[in-house]
Amino acid sequence: MRHRILEFLLLTPPFLLAITFHEFAHGYAAFRLGDTTARDAGRLSMNPLRHLDPIGVIAFFIVKIGWARPVPVNPARLNNPARDMLYVSLAGPAANLLLAAASAAVLRMLALTAGILPQSFVYPAVNMAAASVWINIVLAVFNLVPIPPLDGSELLMRILPADLARGYARLAPFGFIILLVLFYTGILPRLLAPFLNLADQLVRASL
Repeated sequence: MRHRILEFLLLTPPFLLAITFHEFAHGYAAFRLGDTTARDAGRLSMNPLRHLDPIGVIAFFIVKIGWARPVPVNPARLNNPARDMLYVSLAGPAANLLLAAASAAVLRMLALTAGILPQSFVYPAVNMAAASVWINIVLAVFNLVPIPPLDGSELLMRILPADLARGYARLAPFGFIILLVLFYTGILPRLLAPFLNLADQLVRASL
């Protein structure tokens, strides 16, 4: 029980930062490209409470994959909808990769100062930074899976011919079920495994 509580305390801050920055990046990209929907809805914020999806949080602590409520975007209000939606969709995963790199840099600094700073600070900080590397890489890759409502589905729809894109969009109501099937059949874990190994290598290289 103590182990589970410690794991919860160490994983919660980097997970909340990862999903919050991900959604903020979507909203900020849309805002910069002409759509104020996220700002008007109060979602252009780094406050995690504005982005939390209870099911996504529970899923993270059960299966180690989670998500937030998608930031609202109105493509019709973008300067160039066809092009700009690609940028908006890529902004979230890009933000997570940026956080992963920053977390690896923090981890390296902590490793270099391990003999100077007190262990009561270094131990949780190292574990949080390492978790942040792992969480952000997984979140970036997971969101690029082309299943609605993940960012990858938006990217795929933008490059498909119009008739195929309309047919593909009909999968949206079943996206969560499809993701569950992919997870429990082992397909999704196998897809993510190389990137988990990459995260582990990055953490080891930073220590």
